[in-house]
Amino acid sequence: MNGFVFSLVYAMLALALFMATIRLCKGPSLPDRVVALELISSIVVGVIGVHAIDTGVLSLLDVAIVVALIAFLAAIGFARFIERGGPRSD
Repeated sequence: MNGFVFSLVYAMLALALFMATIRLCKGPSLPDRVVALELISSIVVGVIGVHAIDTGVLSLLDVAIVVALIAFLAAIGFARFIERGGPRSD
């Protein structure tokens, strides 16, 4: 029963990752693509967390925290980029 639950969670996360990747590739504007990239990083954190619980290797949670912090810094960088008016042709 426990293996079935983990398989179901992995399948749902893989489907979410696939759909977010489609949005990243198609996504008509730059903010859409950045949001899709943020979603992908959140899904990766979820996959790492579920894998850590599934295998019992709790040190993987440190990896998930690092990935989440890097994704947060990327979001802050993009917000500052938008705040300053986007790309300039100086």
